[in-house]
Amino acid sequence: MSLTIRRLRVEGTKRPLGLDTLRPRFSWLLESEQTAQMQSAYRILVASGEEPLRRGEADVWDSGKVESDRSVQIVYEGAPLESGKVYYWKVQVWDRSGEASDWSGIEYWSMGLLGQSEWKSSWIGKTMDSEAELPPALYLRKEFTVDRPVRRATLYSTALGVYEPHLNGSQVGDHRFAPGWTDYNIRTQYQTFDVTGSVRIGANALGAILGTGWYAGHVGMMGRQIYGTSPRLLMQLELEYEDGKRELVISDGSWSMNTGPIAYSDILMGETYDAREEWPGWDVPGFAESGWQRAETFEPYEGKLVAQIDPPVRVTESLVPVKMWRTEWGTFMFDMGQNMVGWVRLKAGGVAGTRISVSHAEMLQEDGRLYTENLRRAVQKDVYVLRGEGVETFEPHFTFHGFRFVEVEGLAGEPSADTVTGRVVHSDTPAVGALMTSDEMVNRLISNIRWGQRGNYLSVPTDCPQRDERLGWTGDAQIFIRTASYNMDVSRFFVKYMNDITDFQSPEGAFPDVAPDAGWFEFKQVSSVKWFAPDNAGWGDAGVIIPWTLYLMYEDRAILEDNYDAMKRWVEYLKANSNNLIRPDYANYGDWLSINADTPKDVLATAYFAYSAKLFSQIAGVLGRSEDERRYRELFEQIGEAFVREYVDETGMIRGDTQTVYVLALYFGLLPEKLKPLAVNRLEQLIRENGNHLSTGFLGVGYLLPALTENGLEELAYTLLHQDTFPSWLYSVRHGATTIWERWDGWTDMGGFQDPGMNSFNHYSLGSVGEWMYRYMAGIDADPQQPGFKHIVIHPRPGGRLTEVRASFESGYGLIGSSWKKKGDRFTLEIDVPVNTTATVYVPDGELTVPAGAEELPASAAGKRTFRVGSGRYEFVSRSLG
Repeated sequence: MSLTIRRLRVEGTKRPLGLDTLRPRFSWLLESEQTAQMQSAYRILVASGEEPLRRGEADVWDSGKVESDRSVQIVYEGAPLESGKVYYWKVQVWDRSGEASDWSGIEYWSMGLLGQSEWKSSWIGKTMDSEAELPPALYLRKEFTVDRPVRRATLYSTALGVYEPHLNGSQVGDHRFAPGWTDYNIRTQYQTFDVTGSVRIGANALGAILGTGWYAGHVGMMGRQIYGTSPRLLMQLELEYEDGKRELVISDGSWSMNTGPIAYSDILMGETYDAREEWPGWDVPGFAESGWQRAETFEPYEGKLVAQIDPPVRVTESLVPVKMWRTEWGTFMFDMGQNMVGWVRLKAGGVAGTRISVSHAEMLQEDGRLYTENLRRAVQKDVYVLRGEGVETFEPHFTFHGFRFVEVEGLAGEPSADTVTGRVVHSDTPAVGALMTSDEMVNRLISNIRWGQRGNYLSVPTDCPQRDERLGWTGDAQIFIRTASYNMDVSRFFVKYMNDITDFQSPEGAFPDVAPDAGWFEFKQVSSVKWFAPDNAGWGDAGVIIPWTLYLMYEDRAILEDNYDAMKRWVEYLKANSNNLIRPDYANYGDWLSINADTPKDVLATAYFAYSAKLFSQIAGVLGRSEDERRYRELFEQIGEAFVREYVDETGMIRGDTQTVYVLALYFGLLPEKLKPLAVNRLEQLIRENGNHLSTGFLGVGYLLPALTENGLEELAYTLLHQDTFPSWLYSVRHGATTIWERWDGWTDMGGFQDPGMNSFNHYSLGSVGEWMYRYMAGIDADPQQPGFKHIVIHPRPGGRLTEVRASFESGYGLIGSSWKKKGDRFTLEIDVPVNTTATVYVPDGELTVPAGAEELPASAAGKRTFRVGSGRYEFVSRSLG
């Protein structure tokens, strides 16, 4: 047996519950002790029960033996799947010589409620006072009786607002901020929980805590109650008994409700919790409901209820403070050592009624006080009122903060080691990438990029986690998505986000600036913001760039198919709103927060127009739409000609003459061959004249080092990476940053803090350099012709002061490794290639020691030798001939 099967996944998830994908996709990993091993065929069995499957009986689907080397994104082709059913599956494969593997272990998934009519529950809650800016959270409960053994119990639940489900004294699951943020006018996600182990024969109690969330609480700069005024809950518990009978426990007017200890819990405004108002035992049977009221029922929901696609938000890590001190004004300050997102768990005791406040900030002022000026209207403070019974523990429910420093006021005595614990919170996208170098400053930058992603990927890819914004800016998302994909598995996270984007695509085809839009489009028109445009270059283009990146990184054809028409409408919109294929200069943001470099917005917009057309042509080709492929390839070429005609002179100078205009023109392929060297020379000259510093903003920075590297300026790319004076990535690292700052000049030793109106110290956009580190520095890249790392390009570019780089990436096919060392004239490259993949490897030319199994190819890069390898571990050693 040469192949072993492990890590079975459905829709990229282990044992997903409540799918509403009618044709889910299967994936598995293969292992082998043999090199260059491949799958030649597979067979999938799906059954309605585990026991039939053990006997080899597939009463739902038997794929038969399929001659294929694909082991990811295999589409289900069996009988129609049914609501609420659990399905079991296993797979067998054949290796390159036709030898069959053992069958895999058995895994399962369940389907959700596939029709809106299958929801028998009513929306319940309480009509809130629309004038109450911070209403209390609502507690809701229902008791029910079970009189026979339960085979399976499944809870389907959601809210317009945010909710925390409870059953028989415990919280159900570990999700936070469920059901997540969507455009609730169009769609709301529901969650599915297996609660079989929590239901008892006899009395039971089902309940939930309900908060305002994004639905009725404060959202961004737009205020509150964007979607509605009164949050509401929907719950449906399906009981399947051992005797085959079924029963539903539904939310309706028979439920009871009351307010309680949560005076308010708002995403932007923090939480106040009075422990004296708690309801001990409210979520267990037998609770005395004295003073509770009947829940109100609301009209049916007019949007779509859909199964949750993205990973839930969870607490993923706990941090202890690295330093603690008493301030001159009598409070206690805690340094968590890391700018993080979430909250703190507080342990404290004292007299009943004592108020303890917990305030959060990213930075400290010169006088040692919290720097909160950059929060604008947001309030990063939680207040806890003691019950007065020994040591009490507090964690907020429906709010989160961006912070490194915590100030606690009101403690009765000296804090202990566990008084404050940081709780790190984000969408639980699994880590897949690891990267380490011989330079500790660069390593800190890598860590900062990763922490910035963790802090801002919370249901949507937000721009910042602290001030009154926290919006899903599309421009930030697209420039960073490739970096994000190397760091974590964001496949399902961005499938959900693409729904958010297309849900607010205009009838004319324009994609939004932020998604979910949450009223931003209207806010721009009526607020004091003077600029307004229906679309923005580099922001709207996310609607094409994100699907293409998901295809490239995860071999996800469905994201291209599902969004094809929307992407086409976007490109046609750009064309219709152009003058001879030149886009207007009204784009609001441009190369946002560039440094002393004003890139003309029409130049930038026309370049991105071309890029969207180029990518869409490639997408059409992938999907076999040859006429669209030809048409939009020609459109891209025509835009390039218009770009050169309008903006580029015979010396290669591009209008605006900023680093960004050259970077985009080169990276997007807009220049004819004769002008490329001139543009490259001018880009290098601009960087040299700027003291070997960058000047790019959000849109230029992601392509800066790739454009330099691909045009023979690798050492200049490393010079910029290692630069630690202002402006540079390592400038913030040198000054203690533990996340990526929003601005190059967020704080400088010359001017202190920037304008507090827009000065976040946890923004991921400028961290898009992470893509270059994985793709070029470490050399792990995807092949568009065989996406998802079915074929891997390993092409490290050693340089700068680095003597060692170690990188790994867990692709859909398995772990890819690329590690190199330089010592004297010796260059060593060690690589790991997963089973069922191949790789093209580029090694510096010289006196080479070539491992067995490496087939040399014709040279395709100057100064390099090229090899093709199959799966396995290989070491190449090259000694300089000079």
